[in-house]
Amino acid sequence: MKLPRLLLVSAFTFCSLSAWAAEPIKVGEYASLTGKEASFGQSSHKGIVLAIEEINAAGGVLDRPLELISEDNQTRPGESATVVKKLIARDKVIALLGEVASGRALEAAPLAQAYRIPMIAPAATNPKVTQTGSYVFRVCFIDPFQGTVMAKFAHEDLKARKVAILSSVSNAYSVGLAKFFRDTFTAAGGEVAIEQKYQEGDKDFRAQLTAIKAANVDVVFVPGYYTEAALIVRQARELGLQIPFIGGDGWVADQLLEIGGDALNGCYYSTHFSPENQDPKVQAFVQRFRQRWGAENPDAFAALGYDAAYVLVDALRRAGSTAGPKLRDALAATKNFAGITGVTTIDQNRDASKPAAIIAIRDGKLTFHKTVAP
Repeated sequence: MKLPRLLLVSAFTFCSLSAWAAEPIKVGEYASLTGKEASFGQSSHKGIVLAIEEINAAGGVLDRPLELISEDNQTRPGESATVVKKLIARDKVIALLGEVASGRALEAAPLAQAYRIPMIAPAATNPKVTQTGSYVFRVCFIDPFQGTVMAKFAHEDLKARKVAILSSVSNAYSVGLAKFFRDTFTAAGGEVAIEQKYQEGDKDFRAQLTAIKAANVDVVFVPGYYTEAALIVRQARELGLQIPFIGGDGWVADQLLEIGGDALNGCYYSTHFSPENQDPKVQAFVQRFRQRWGAENPDAFAALGYDAAYVLVDALRRAGSTAGPKLRDALAATKNFAGITGVTTIDQNRDASKPAAIIAIRDGKLTFHKTVAP
């Protein structure tokens, strides 16, 4: 089988490990490097690779180099569990980095817990991910916060009083985010006038959008992934629905604009990071990322992948060991780790409290709009 291009990058990156006298520390990554949501995995992979290259160039950790072993789950249900079993049982990794998507993280989390291999999810925001067990962590905010942020943004900034929700029934991320948005918006005195559903992979949303148009709402919340979100907005404009559509970090992808084009003007979404942030640390990271991968700017998942790798290394140094229980305890004790996506402190639920960035789409471009603190 032909390896995905990004996996080959990792293999070549670490071909010089034989120059080290010490045995490498094996770190496993599972991600959607191909398939419908490949943008998620490719972005986080690039961030992780950059971090590990920097760490090895600076002397590694515990006097040993890191070796990244990447596996592609191909965006297929069930495949994350398969590749994670391989990483743990055959490759003997000491930790797992992944996944961006909550559904795929939930497939792998029980294995990490059962084998006592710490897992750090860069961007899986559904609360159930870390509820799986004490070996499962994340470095991103969670959906209750993200849903609250977008509900308040709709009510306070966009002055919406009646909204529609168009969510995926087959996506844990979408279902959870819709709930938290609904609860917050109605608690603020707003009305969810209509809710419509779709399935992952759907291409035609005109029936749902026609019903939403008839409900005469101010804003439509679409807590889905970029592939469907872009098509939804494009078809809404074709039906004459010109109101703002808003979403969450599942909209993050270069392909969002490629698919949706100018139809997305006037839309907003929440995310974890903006390359427009003028913090010197962020801008230095943007420059390093561009030097490593070309002209493109890093997106939120690249930045979170980068931070996840560094949080792992910080814990390894404090643990002084690669043993699962010691590493788990060190990760749980992470406090005030200054990363690219903000300061990470792991709470009692193994979650991270982080700010959200809201991105506006104007004139066919993504524009940083505002930051919302926890």
